[in-house]
Amino acid sequence: MAVRIATLGITLAAACLGAACSTVRQPYTQADHFEARIAGMPHVRSWADDPQQPMLRPSATAPLTILTLSGGGAEGAYGAGFLNGWSESGTRPRFSVVTGTSVGALMAPFAFLGPEYDAVLKQIYVDGGMSTLLSVDGLNGLIGSSVFKADPLKHLIEHYADVALIDAVAAESRKGRLLYVVTTNADAQRAVVWDLTAIAASSSEGRYDLFRRVLMASCALPGIFPPTFIDVETDGKRFAEMHVDGSVTSNVLAVPEALLLAKLPKAGSMPPKLYVVVNGKLEPDFDVVADHTLSIVARSFWTTVKANTRNTLIATWEFTRRNGWDFRATAIERDHPIATASFNFDPAYLRGLFDYGFARGRSGQGWQAGLPRPTAAVRN
Repeated sequence: MAVRIATLGITLAAACLGAACSTVRQPYTQADHFEARIAGMPHVRSWADDPQQPMLRPSATAPLTILTLSGGGAEGAYGAGFLNGWSESGTRPRFSVVTGTSVGALMAPFAFLGPEYDAVLKQIYVDGGMSTLLSVDGLNGLIGSSVFKADPLKHLIEHYADVALIDAVAAESRKGRLLYVVTTNADAQRAVVWDLTAIAASSSEGRYDLFRRVLMASCALPGIFPPTFIDVETDGKRFAEMHVDGSVTSNVLAVPEALLLAKLPKAGSMPPKLYVVVNGKLEPDFDVVADHTLSIVARSFWTTVKANTRNTLIATWEFTRRNGWDFRATAIERDHPIATASFNFDPAYLRGLFDYGFARGRSGQGWQAGLPRPTAAVRN
């Protein structure tokens, strides 16, 4: 009996501590969810599976040129280096649409604003901006919503996505250019596409905070970083949605999910161009996984993301082939040594990956017009 009482006491204490460390949420219904809007900014987001999703809205004066940046954790250093090298080559276009997921969302505003922001991307990855991200959240890391604290990522986003950057995005919005990032609405189990250009150009006083919160949400790997709560309203009722990493539902978003099987009207004499930067490898990567919780969760998560990324790229490539678009993709080569857990934020590792990406981007040899070849047979 004494053992049972002690066990019960420990269980209740843990439950109380867990409640103290977690956000108490106001309940809302599925009907509320369907009608939810951001106060003062009603048209800044849509569902990725919505057939009316507007992200492929073409410019009247220029062909559609899309850059898509995938998630990938620390492997975002590859994409940052690749963009810098691509600028150095003198062949990097001015994109009409930029999309990003997870770490790709963090990179997307700088890629959108052009080569003059390449130095910022380099600073984030090479000069120690990422090195403080993994700060264990003490007891809350065991019984709360995540292993690591939110503050280092929050401070990084606040520092680099400052008022000047957000205002610069707003200025590009008025030229008809578009910047989208993806989060996962955990309550709805759906991918949400956020129009950061519309948020930046809004007259709402909350535009700067929402811009940063969306970036924070897109990077919030479930269980690794805390979820981000975004306030919405329906018919005067206010509540908070839970948003987590966009790679949970859509690690690569170049074409809205609802359009992947579509045949669009003929593009004209200047077909759209799609460039996809995959921040990681597409092929399976062998590693002996340590037998503890974080290693198993991380390995399982990235295994799922990698499989979904490859399947989405296959569907995207088929869409571009069917509709006469130009398709180019780059990813880390299968033989290049990288940390398979995607949480290696050691500055030396990030610099090496950045330099590798830079060399591939500058050489012009890093692009493929199709998908990578199937993985070679595994030797026994």
